[in-house]
Amino acid sequence: MSTDGVQEVRSDDGVRRGRPGENAGEARPQGVAHARPDGVPRGLLAVIDMQRVFAEPDSPWATPRFDEAAGGVRRLLPVFGERVTFTRFVAPDKPVGAWRAYYEQWPFALQPPGSSLWELTDEFEALAPDLVDATTFGKWTPELAERVGSDGRLVLAGVSTDCCVLSTALAAADAGVEVVVVADACAGVDDASHAMALQVMDLYRPLIRVVTLDEVLTGSDLGTGDPS
Repeated sequence: MSTDGVQEVRSDDGVRRGRPGENAGEARPQGVAHARPDGVPRGLLAVIDMQRVFAEPDSPWATPRFDEAAGGVRRLLPVFGERVTFTRFVAPDKPVGAWRAYYEQWPFALQPPGSSLWELTDEFEALAPDLVDATTFGKWTPELAERVGSDGRLVLAGVSTDCCVLSTALAAADAGVEVVVVADACAGVDDASHAMALQVMDLYRPLIRVVTLDEVLTGSDLGTGDPS
């Protein structure tokens, strides 16, 4: 698994599109999410794996910029309202195939789904009435696909950019779903891995687009309309 850092994102033509996470500590106008004059963004927001195992500093899978990603998610939630699904990575009962070697490397993680390490952090536990669990990095499960719909849009935030977010985005794009990745509401194993994952995903335009939080909140790069 991995954690996250943040660097600026450029489009294929080299135009600067934002600096996701670089200045995450800077103050931003509050209440923007509630002041959208042009409606709400289309799609389902999938918040990927905001769990204790990636948040707690003493965890082997701690994500260094988890708190920055959490801040971005916090600002997205009121924008999408009830159109939010949280996901969790959990260990299988019995690993098979190459997963056996994976859990030999990370034996601490072979714990049941009810274990505390798989819980969402306290902040999000009470905000996640809709939850999808998966024993895979990618969270593009039949359950999530049903929520999005064949002609829907999937908006991604969470951790880690270079693992579970990336795996989810590519699988959904392969299924023909429009995917939007909110760069500064994600976090990866380190800044370089985060930036590389964003660059790789942005190569898949128009199937996948990498945008900034401010673009979502202002509607400048995320169409609005029927919230399906």
